[in-house]
Amino acid sequence: MLDLDALNRLTRPLSRLAMASAVAIGLAALPRAEAATIVAPFDANYTLTSFGQPGGVPGPLGGITFLNNNTLLVGGNANNSSGAIYSVGVNRDPVTQLITGFSGPASFYASAPNIDGGLAFGPGGVLFYTAYPINQIGQILPGGVAPARTDTMPGAFNSVGTLQFVPAGYPGAGNMVVGSYNQNNWGVATLTPDGAGTYDISGLTALTNTPGGPEGIVYVPPGSPDFGPNTALVSLWGIGRVDACGIDGNGLPVGATCTTFISGLSGAEGAVIDPVTGAFLFSTFGGGDQVLMVSGFAAPPPPPPPPTDVPEPASLAMLGMGLLGLGWAARRRKPA
Repeated sequence: MLDLDALNRLTRPLSRLAMASAVAIGLAALPRAEAATIVAPFDANYTLTSFGQPGGVPGPLGGITFLNNNTLLVGGNANNSSGAIYSVGVNRDPVTQLITGFSGPASFYASAPNIDGGLAFGPGGVLFYTAYPINQIGQILPGGVAPARTDTMPGAFNSVGTLQFVPAGYPGAGNMVVGSYNQNNWGVATLTPDGAGTYDISGLTALTNTPGGPEGIVYVPPGSPDFGPNTALVSLWGIGRVDACGIDGNGLPVGATCTTFISGLSGAEGAVIDPVTGAFLFSTFGGGDQVLMVSGFAAPPPPPPPPTDVPEPASLAMLGMGLLGLGWAARRRKPA
């Protein structure tokens, strides 16, 4: 019997590259008006800007995230065994703080074989990424230059296209959400420390579905014009769109609530929210690999402060005894 899932896994990299070539040829002949478009009513408040392909990052492009406020991480050679992550600095407007372009060529950050659209920092500063068509999630330790661990996902997620961590203030805050490109399924993974700095990944089952081949997901900053509360933006590679979707209590997009935000894309891929301005950045795979930015969003709330270290009662007791001891010693040293 023909295994359609296996056939899809084998042919998707070729089909995506072939489609990318066809799209590139087609776009060269299309009038400028038929390029990527922010659709109404969003077009009144949001602006789309392309920064092109970062120098030094080989296409196709994969996932995208921020290393810090002024440095992007971008996947290169996506869906290939030579896939890797590259770091590239960004310039910002001194007044608006919006990104205006790259500050120079990219440099190698870490190897990430078959990297796809998912790329995000998780607990412990571990960098997680999705790998296609091998249906894996990789983990890179802080300071690492190669995956410290890779895990194959369940068949219902064949094959994983994206992942993201739900920010504070949203339903399901802290959850690692995972989306399947082939199956269009979304689920929540349970992370358990494995004692080596990385995490066991378990409990991933299909809970929602958003047709279109998801490759990226971010959460719209509260107070952004035209968006209700608790909304996600989902990059849909298979249909060349970014959709705005309501989310459920787990932070997962609900397909029945989705509406088109950007159309006419030739391969919407990874996605990230600018931690400074709230702008939405995403990469594209094929048809002209590039990084694009949509401005007009509200600035994201600041991250919660780290917990204050409060001494445990036993530590306080020991501290008190130590101070008493110092006081007694001081009295003994006083002259008669």
